[in-house]
Formats: sequence, structure tokens, C-alpha cells
Amino acid sequence: MTDGSLSPALAAIVEDFNALGEPDRLQLLLEFSEGLPELPERYAEHPELLEPVPECQSPIFLITELDESAGTGGDAVVRLFFSAPAEAPTTRGFAGILHEGLDGLTAAEVLAVPNDVSDRLGLSRAITPLRLRGMGGMLGRIKRQVTEKAGL
Repeated sequence: MTDGSLSPALAAIVEDFNALGEPDRLQLLLEFSEGLPELPERYAEHPELLEPVPECQSPIFLITELDESAGTGGDAVVRLFFSAPAEAPTTRGFAGILHEGLDGLTAAEVLAVPNDVSDRLGLSRAITPLRLRGMGGMLGRIKRQVTEKAGL
């Protein structure tokens, strides 16, 4: 993965979205919302540990962890955790995309992801700009947390 490019998983997701017509893209977004993993107990019992994403119209919270067993700094592996209500399928879908596309990457790989990833999904005519900005807000917070935790 080079600077400004998509991880293989994120590239595959973008390709999947762009291979579909607009109504099917929305259906795929809903499928990602259904695939978002539940919070582990350590966060479900302590939601105050998660950071809110006020750019999202729906209440969503996230936290990153770095697994340094494979390396430190930019080589640490990023783990993502999200809390998003089931009544907010668009927001959950964006969180699901970011989880599937970024979880397990190194800190350096996450930081190299372009900020316009939400624009690349081809949802601009089907989803309001405010909702797309919410995904950008999630990515921005993920990158900031990773930068801080990895010391980059």
C-alpha cells in the first residue's frame, strides 16, 4: 500500500460499491451495517471510554487500540471498535465499511488512507453530503487516535 492509496480490503469495498447501481449501493451499505461487530464487554460496560463523532447525524462512538505484539509505532496493528444504534443503518454501514477496511492494518497503513474514501463509494447522489461528512469524521478521529497512540 502506498501513501494515499486504499488498503486491499478498502479497495475491494470501493470496487464492490462502484460495480453496483445506486439502489444496490444502498442495499450494500445496509449489509455493512448488519455486519458491524458488537462492542467487546470492556467497552460495552464502559461507553465513556469511546469518543463521540459529532459530525454524524446519529450518535456514534469509536475507539482504536494498537496491538504492538507485531511491532510498535507505525508497525503496530490497529483494532477498531464502534458503537452505533441499529436505528441508524447509514451510520452503522459507514462504521462497518471502516471496520472491515481498516481493522487489522498497521498504524502507518491506516494513516495512509486518503480522506476522500467516502466519496469513492459512489453514494453522493443517494446519501446526503452531511451523512458522507459523518464517515469522514469517523476516519479523521480514527487517524487522530492512531497518531496519538502510535506516537507518530
